[in-house]
Formats: sequence, structure tokens, C-alpha cells
Amino acid sequence: MNVHKAIENRRKITSFSSQKIDPEKLDRIVKSGYMAPAGNNLPSREFVVITDTEVLKEMSEATPFMKWLAGSQAGIVVTGRPDVSKYWLQDALIASGFLRLASTEEDLGAAFGAIYHSEDEVEPEKRESHVRKLADIPIDRRIVAVVGLGQVDENPKPKDHLPFEEMVHYVKFKDS
Repeated sequence: MNVHKAIENRRKITSFSSQKIDPEKLDRIVKSGYMAPAGNNLPSREFVVITDTEVLKEMSEATPFMKWLAGSQAGIVVTGRPDVSKYWLQDALIASGFLRLASTEEDLGAAFGAIYHSEDEVEPEKRESHVRKLADIPIDRRIVAVVGLGQVDENPKPKDHLPFEEMVHYVKFKDS
């Protein structure tokens, strides 16, 4: 599959089979996150790979919107390092996108579970503390997200997008 097909075929998968993930596939997916670009090529993001289903079940409680993680076969915690780069959040999010595209390439399903968000100080702290404890993540790392992976149990239909012409502007921004 080429990258364009992976982008077109990517879906948020929240229903996984119980089949284990081939370790070589998981390694290739993790490497794609590692290879993702980072501002000034600084090591501002790191990953914790979790395949213990009991830990994944506990981690799914970090937020009410991540219950699907309990049924996944792997979770990749994506962390950011504000002490290393002011672009830590962008770097972690770009890496998360690479993880999701690589999972599509490997014929695995993936979902993105947001842990950090900048609109609220209290909620992200609760979410991050929960994940930090389970994965033994140092306090100087921010926990951006958990990407859950697994064999696809069901394929959701493609989402409807707003018309391309309403979302993409050439030369200048235009009001619709």
C-alpha cells in the first residue's frame, strides 16, 4: 500500500479481535513513530509500548473516551519533553499520526486516545497521572496520547468529509 492509500483507508478502529499482534509488525509500527520528524531533530518525544492486556484494561480508565483500549492488543503511550523542545506537542502528535498510518499499512486497526489537552489543567493532570503510574513514566514527560492497536474486528464505514472546496483554499482564504 502507498501512503495515499493508507491515508484514504485509515479509520478509527475501536473494536479489536483477541488475536495477538505479530511482534515484527508492532516493531515496524513503533519504528515509524520513532522515525517521524521532530522540530530541529530534537528527541522531544518518547514511546512506551504496552502489550499486557491487564495494564491496557487499567489504562483504558484514564478517560471516559478511551474504553476501547481495554480490547486492544497493544498500546503505545506517546510522551513529550517540554524540557527538550518547545515543539514537543507538535512532535508527539506528528509521531502519533505516523503510528496510525503504519498500523493501516500493517493491516491493523488503531485509535488515538487523547490524554493531554491544553484547554484545561485539571483534567489532563488526572489522565496523565493515571497513565504515568501504570507505565512508570517520569514526571518531566507529558503524556500526549495512547494509540491503541489490534487486529480489526469490524471495519467502520468511511466518514463523510466536508466538501474539499470548503476546506482547502488556494492563494488566499475565502469565506464560503
